[in-house]
Amino acid sequence: MMEHYLKTAILLLADGTLFEGKAFGYKGTAFGEVVFNTGMTGYQEVMTDPSYFGQIVTFTYPEIGNTGINSHDQEADRPYVRGVIVRQLSSQASNWRSNKTLQSWLSDHRIVGISGVDTRALVKRLRECGSMNGVISTDGKFSPNELLEQLRKCPSMEGLNLANEVTTKTPYEWKETSSVDFDQRLIAREGSPFKVVAIDFGIKKSILQRLVAHGCHVKVLPATCQLSEVLRQQPEGVFLSNGPGDPAAVKAGIHLARELITQKDLPIFGICLGHQILGLALGGQTFKLAYGHRGLNHPCGQSGRLEITSQNHGFALDALSLPKDKVDVTHLNLNDKTVAGITLRDRPVFGVQYHPEASPGPHDADHHFARFVSLMAERR
Repeated sequence: MMEHYLKTAILLLADGTLFEGKAFGYKGTAFGEVVFNTGMTGYQEVMTDPSYFGQIVTFTYPEIGNTGINSHDQEADRPYVRGVIVRQLSSQASNWRSNKTLQSWLSDHRIVGISGVDTRALVKRLRECGSMNGVISTDGKFSPNELLEQLRKCPSMEGLNLANEVTTKTPYEWKETSSVDFDQRLIAREGSPFKVVAIDFGIKKSILQRLVAHGCHVKVLPATCQLSEVLRQQPEGVFLSNGPGDPAAVKAGIHLARELITQKDLPIFGICLGHQILGLALGGQTFKLAYGHRGLNHPCGQSGRLEITSQNHGFALDALSLPKDKVDVTHLNLNDKTVAGITLRDRPVFGVQYHPEASPGPHDADHHFARFVSLMAERR
């Protein structure tokens, strides 16, 4: 192993649990909410997903880094995680698309990592006690007691509006499509593309690509935009994106969604945080899950129909808080029966808690993009 894998590193949880390991990536100290992802593939997509902003991600798959880093699999222009925890780090990258090792990529982007951690013990702790704040320190500047004192001052994820920190500062158009064709792409219709405004709460590149692949012309607006700015684009549909943090804290987004819903015939589609914002705008409430849903094989459905889904969220809609005379729950997470999909009865408005664009993950749910386009086609 190379020298930079042999430096001492520590991982400290807010409850005082301490893990020792080997440092990789950037030499420094990083605080964040410690969570875990159970996917076997897609570590680059995970680390560049803006929804992980403010979090330290534990990968349960035992070896990470073996396929290196490439320029195609990023969901944003940089990694958004605060830190990375792995059992074993591969010192060699073996993939025909790889142009950089995970070690050098994280170092370039000033992201700290720790390897050699008993991730099974760590995940068991998080499942029993819930996700909690933690710190990775690889520079030896602080003792565990000093780090614990600093940890106690870190804010909880509850109440944090992180969407405003990752959203685009200026509007832009997106034209790039998916590099892989799926069957649903056959729905492409003759005529001009559907004009879609996407509200960026932390949007993934692959979501934008799937919208274009399904026949949309996409204009991306900041999370703080006003209704007048949206309507100025004369959209045929509005998309509410994924993103990090507590959905209840995204006050401007909830207010915007509430106003958009009053535009009677305007199709609206929300994914993940966008789905939660829709529920909040309709009068529902959200709550923090004990340790969240982060992985590629979560079964969701209802009435005998099942989709294996990719998920990444730490909050969920409270089913009992949703107005039963207005909202139908269309999907449940079959692992814990939390709300995974909603639709508004008298409006072309719906949302899903999971990620139909996958990346990484299965493509079972890609048809939700087709549903969104079908609603716009009916309106047209």
